[in-house]
Amino acid sequence: MRPDLSVRDVDIRELMDDPRADERMLARTYGRFGLVNAVVSRPGLIYRRDIRPRAVGARPLRILDIGAGGADLCRLIAGRLRHDSIVAEITALDADERAIRWASAHDRGAGVRYRRALTTELADAGEKFDVVLSNHVLHHLDESELRTVLDDSRRLLAPGGLASHHDISRSRIAYGSFAAVTWPISRSLLADSFIREDGLLSIRRSYTPAELRAAVPPGWTVRRGVPARLELRWEDRRARP
Repeated sequence: MRPDLSVRDVDIRELMDDPRADERMLARTYGRFGLVNAVVSRPGLIYRRDIRPRAVGARPLRILDIGAGGADLCRLIAGRLRHDSIVAEITALDADERAIRWASAHDRGAGVRYRRALTTELADAGEKFDVVLSNHVLHHLDESELRTVLDDSRRLLAPGGLASHHDISRSRIAYGSFAAVTWPISRSLLADSFIREDGLLSIRRSYTPAELRAAVPPGWTVRRGVPARLELRWEDRRARP
């Protein structure tokens, strides 16, 4: 029986968030994120639309990925920037030591900076970035945590910078499609990982566009995307240095 998707199920918890989660399955999950995100998150579009255009002048482009997990998005962006001869400093931020440990061990020469910390620590330290982004993080947060991450995102932006948080949009179509697409590979590519089960739980915890608009402070823009995507966006209007 399919779950009730008419409201967010904020009481469920994803398996990989459990501190006692099986380390082998967790590592395999981090390793398979790149495959899944290449399909559902459209990282190439994120790079072309929001990252590459901000590479102006001689100053290195500074990018922060909040809740980076296995940091597959950071490594992909690093490769694209290197291909385009753009100098950048990329920070993969996660509060989970397991994620940072795995990601730093699998950097593969990308040159990403890996940090275990909270956004508030960086904001209080006065760090600034041209692009602050996240992928599949918003649905993990409670109301207070969401407000903190969004406030910190704004504080972390350099003049002219962009905060762009991407997540799943909850719907019956999204749930059914993910279930159908992942079922045939659940015993092969996704075997011994949390991706299929946690993906379905994630959709149940995720926002609809209307819910997200109601939950965020004024000034943030909610955009729809495909397939079943949401983007929460803030642009700093100050002139870039």
